[in-house]
Amino acid sequence: MTRRPWPAVPADRRPHQGARERIAYSLRRAAPALVGYVAVRLLGVLVLAKWAHLRGHGLWPALATSWDSLWYLQIADRGYDSTLGTTRNSNSLAFFPLYPVIVKAVAGVTPGSRASVGLLLAIAFSLVAAWGIFAVGDRLHGRRVGTLLVVLWGSMPAAVVQWMGYTESLFTALTAWALFAVLTGRWLWAGSLSVLAGLTRPTGVALAAAVSVTAAVTLWRSWRRGHKLEPAVLVAGLAAPLGWCGYVAWVGLRLGRWDGYFAVQKLWLNEWDGGADTLREMRRLLLYKSMPHLFLVVVTVVLLASVVLFLLCAAERLPLPLLVFTGVLLLVVLGSGGVYFPRARFLVPGFPLLLPVALAVTRARRRLIGVLVVGGAVMSSVWFGAYMLLIWPGPP
Repeated sequence: MTRRPWPAVPADRRPHQGARERIAYSLRRAAPALVGYVAVRLLGVLVLAKWAHLRGHGLWPALATSWDSLWYLQIADRGYDSTLGTTRNSNSLAFFPLYPVIVKAVAGVTPGSRASVGLLLAIAFSLVAAWGIFAVGDRLHGRRVGTLLVVLWGSMPAAVVQWMGYTESLFTALTAWALFAVLTGRWLWAGSLSVLAGLTRPTGVALAAAVSVTAAVTLWRSWRRGHKLEPAVLVAGLAAPLGWCGYVAWVGLRLGRWDGYFAVQKLWLNEWDGGADTLREMRRLLLYKSMPHLFLVVVTVVLLASVVLFLLCAAERLPLPLLVFTGVLLLVVLGSGGVYFPRARFLVPGFPLLLPVALAVTRARRRLIGVLVVGGAVMSSVWFGAYMLLIWPGPP
């Protein structure tokens, strides 16, 4: 299997082909991947609905108005807190603004509650994300790998949040298309999408790093070769962190202290410690706790597997923007102390980590191996998603 060249001007930029034609062609090419993704997530919803019915729970509250979903709806309704306070896990400034702003704007011009709008938007964003993920996989290794990558993303252990009133789908959509924009030389799009991603989740810093570092390397290579420097590359590299930095600065101004955002995170028990707390929690769960909670064991397995997958990504020599994004994402997730249980969810946007699996399935000589890998991922994701929402007593 040949690797597509990077960076390069995209092959689909033809003078006679308009934007509508390119979009239509891209959608047709991605259609099998989108159908596969929807099938996986619909299976997950059906299993969740049946399990919820047996336990006397409602499906709608679990998807639209539980845990973080309530925080985003509260922000859409009443805005942000204006003081820091001292109560733990109670300051809305920990949540980034783009998703609740979109929910409020769309709900203002459509019927239905903000909760229903938020859930429908999350589902729509997940489809845009799946399309972007396919575009990245197809660009690098062809249509089959792109399709497998999308199906595997929909089969991650915490993939149930992709169809909840959470920000993972929106952030993944922005990330996937920003990375695709870098791979195809659309630098202004890459910078703009990175700014929006920085307004969506704290891990927007990982995408900003990917765009800025790749832009810097591109400019350095152009300079070394005596080529003319592209202003768009410089603009993208400088603009990429502005969303994340802008929100952090705004929180500081709102609270009247330069470290306001980090003070808020401290109230939510999130502090950078270089991974010491993560290692302690892993050691406690795997070595010292006689009956660890299954949910926490799965989270630990996901974290360890993600490190292995990143090393495989490096061995596959994935393009620089994908390696920087996944590397910084892992650094943020593993290096933060405090809450441990949501870290499998935090890695949902890290779809490039699944590329070695998609490539291995594609290269397998026996089709049965691929069926077992993908089928096992789908079934375990479906079961674990229902378990996470109905059995685990805390947030996903």
